[in-house]
Amino acid sequence: MVCLLAALPAGAATPGDVDPQAPLTFGILPIGGPAESLEAWRPMLDDLQKALGRQVRPVSVTTYEGIAQAISEQRVDIAFLSGRLALDAVTRQNMQVIGQLTRGDGSRGYYAVLVVAADSRLRTLAQLFAHPGKWRFARGEALSVSGYLVPETQLFANRGVDSDTFFASVHVDNHQNNALAVSNGEVDVATNNTADLERFQQHFPEQYARLRILWKSSLIPHAVIVIRNDLPATLRAQVAAFITGYGKGKDGPREEANLKRIHDISGFAPAGNAELVPFADIEYTLEQRRASSAQWVSEGARDARFHKIRSDHDGLVARLRGK
Repeated sequence: MVCLLAALPAGAATPGDVDPQAPLTFGILPIGGPAESLEAWRPMLDDLQKALGRQVRPVSVTTYEGIAQAISEQRVDIAFLSGRLALDAVTRQNMQVIGQLTRGDGSRGYYAVLVVAADSRLRTLAQLFAHPGKWRFARGEALSVSGYLVPETQLFANRGVDSDTFFASVHVDNHQNNALAVSNGEVDVATNNTADLERFQQHFPEQYARLRILWKSSLIPHAVIVIRNDLPATLRAQVAAFITGYGKGKDGPREEANLKRIHDISGFAPAGNAELVPFADIEYTLEQRRASSAQWVSEGARDARFHKIRSDHDGLVARLRGK
């Protein structure tokens, strides 16, 4: 059964406050369109529903902000999230990481990229940065790790550049639409990632052939599954066991086929909040850049701000590592 986000009341009671057989909601990070994401996840979530003996309603939305809002309003009990969204869910919304995506190729993560047209005049990063205000740019939402956060911290911030003011125009959309915009000549350069480009190649082979990677980031850890801490401990344990055991049991071949539909994954490994430390580091870098570019009444005020940023980051990392 599909549950549209708008159908969930903002003030819904938590499962711990109602009938223990009340439906659970499973939030899905938007990959492609919401309908496509629901279609991909449906077989696995149907199996989860059978294993729990409890209805599981998938919730898929069109934006990162949409899933973040649903979590903040406690309309989602379990969710598949990228690292930045998961960091907010763990630190602000009383959730915890229980599993991390794995892929059949054994990769420990994926890479953010900048893509241009195969025949573009842009051949190097030096050419890109030599012409402020010239190129048309497409990126992901501000909560997108590969669509915004990693390129902003690893590529633009290192050069003292703010991508939102550097380019002639900035278009914000999902990875698929941004790749199409580059291949169709609507923008000159766009953010994306290696995992989504593999999927793009399968769905749009002709358009993919018209793309070229201009830049690639360092490794980004895979997405995770989080669950609300106020759900009963036995239920959380059941969900975690199902998630991390899926595709590995007696019904392995059928379950593996279901997993492959979800972004071509092989399963989920047991994981904890410490997996989110790299994303805390990204936030730390962004906070430092904001502080560096701000105007200060004195050096003392500036130094105090940098000290607080470092202290907050150290505290967050310790919390994620359970120290």
